[in-house]
Amino acid sequence: MDALKIYDYLPNYTYEDYKQWEGDWELINGVPFAMAPAPMKKHQMLIGYIFSEIISQIDKCPNCELLIDSDWKMNSQNILKPDVAMVCNDDNQKYISKTPEVIFEVVSPSTAKRDENLKFMIYAGEGVKYYILVYPDDLVAKVYKNYDFSFKKVGEFDTELLDFEGIKCEFSFNFGAIFKRFRR
Repeated sequence: MDALKIYDYLPNYTYEDYKQWEGDWELINGVPFAMAPAPMKKHQMLIGYIFSEIISQIDKCPNCELLIDSDWKMNSQNILKPDVAMVCNDDNQKYISKTPEVIFEVVSPSTAKRDENLKFMIYAGEGVKYYILVYPDDLVAKVYKNYDFSFKKVGEFDTELLDFEGIKCEFSFNFGAIFKRFRR
């Protein structure tokens, strides 16, 4: 049986189904993906520090907001939940409805393949300007910038300061300040 015929037998859910599920899920092309159990403390702390590093800088920019673990509804069959997303000019109160400018994903062993491959391709194709993969065990972040719907690696950062330019609300990010708390 070829792949197209197999795909015809996979479940095909929509946002209406998704809203009724318990627990944390993502929906990609109508296929549900269960989120891992509650992340480890280090994962959650990193998300908090990332948020705190950015929020005071973009508070001066009234058209943008910084969100943690919010649904991004791209269409009825694609709902993702970035760890941290900066979204601009989005008036929707229920979920993210506009393409985020910047997305941070804190990578865990259970999400690595999805974050590094599937979400990487989706975020690039949707026009996310910056995608940052944060690796808690290595205390390093890989930063990608979007050029014509394709990500190009900016670099790997562990102690450096990076200016996020060419977005609606530009900001600087001090990777060293974020990671130093975990270096003992």
